[in-house]
Amino acid sequence: MKITRIVVYQVDLPLKESSYNWSGGKSVSIFDSTVVRVETDAGIEGYGESCPLGPVYLPSYAGGVRSGLEELAPHLIGADPTQLVLLNQLMDAHLKGHPHVKSAVDVACWDILGKVTGQPVCHLLGGRFGEDITLYRAISRQSPEAMAQSVAAYRAEGYSRFQLKVGFGADSDIERIRAVAKLLRAGDRLIADANTGWLPHEAMRVVRAVRDIDVYIEQPCLTYEECLSVRRHCDHPFVLDEVISDMGSLIRGHADHAMDVVNLKISKFGGLTKARLARDICVELGIGMTLEDTWGGDIVTAAIAHLAHSTPEEFRFTSTDFNSYVSVSIAEGAPQRHDGRMKASALPGLGVQARLEVLGPPVLEFT
Repeated sequence: MKITRIVVYQVDLPLKESSYNWSGGKSVSIFDSTVVRVETDAGIEGYGESCPLGPVYLPSYAGGVRSGLEELAPHLIGADPTQLVLLNQLMDAHLKGHPHVKSAVDVACWDILGKVTGQPVCHLLGGRFGEDITLYRAISRQSPEAMAQSVAAYRAEGYSRFQLKVGFGADSDIERIRAVAKLLRAGDRLIADANTGWLPHEAMRVVRAVRDIDVYIEQPCLTYEECLSVRRHCDHPFVLDEVISDMGSLIRGHADHAMDVVNLKISKFGGLTKARLARDICVELGIGMTLEDTWGGDIVTAAIAHLAHSTPEEFRFTSTDFNSYVSVSIAEGAPQRHDGRMKASALPGLGVQARLEVLGPPVLEFT
């Protein structure tokens, strides 16, 4: 089987809520997503999606996905999409770095492999563990009272995992954590995610001030070294995200006892092939995982569901359903949230079919 054509679409994904706000005053109201269709000489096609969280979250941005594909895609014509490790080596040989560019192609090829073998992607990634996947809800940064109200509303929808966006100032963040903690019930999990927004001295003030609260501290500072310094003075379970982007940083984090949970985002690793490897390393090392991506719609949500469903349940800290945050559906058959949980499709491949009328005309084509 050979790749004969790669088609690229751009689609805007407006948020159902007016904006998504996190540390440092960062905010997004419409996400710019790139969808890739990989076609083959066997008449089988696959879909992938890459959607950076704006240009100020990671060293990636939406326009860069499409620019990178202009460099990369011509070299992939004629390659076998079912030989995923070989394909990833080919992508790395022709484009150094930029994993968010390669992710959509890699995911599309897993979609193809599933269709060729007649299996859901989660079966190919290791099997289907459990009946469904527990989801978290990100609580956009607002006043302490508004964030507490949001938690109450989302609990009514079935969520029990709440990721508070903090990192805007120690004093107000302490208030936010305490306001929400008052609402917690048995079985709930609360994560204070600073998204690199605290300086080390601010992070230390926060963790000391909320020492009596059952809360996870996620990515308090900008650098790995700063986060590690806070971790060494912190009684709370610790999550690393932005500073874990490859196998080297993951293994270093484990060796330094720098985290209890790690956030594995598919596009940060370059797709499902390398995210699966990172996942398997975490399982062997005994590290809990949040399995997700930077952002996206139905296709990203499907990829997240397959990676999470193929992960042993005891290692799944949580995941998310980005398609429930946005007001545009770009594919049929994507996982849908029910009572704070979702399932990967049982159909071959990702189990989704792109809505071409929503995607509109291609912005790039390669043959």
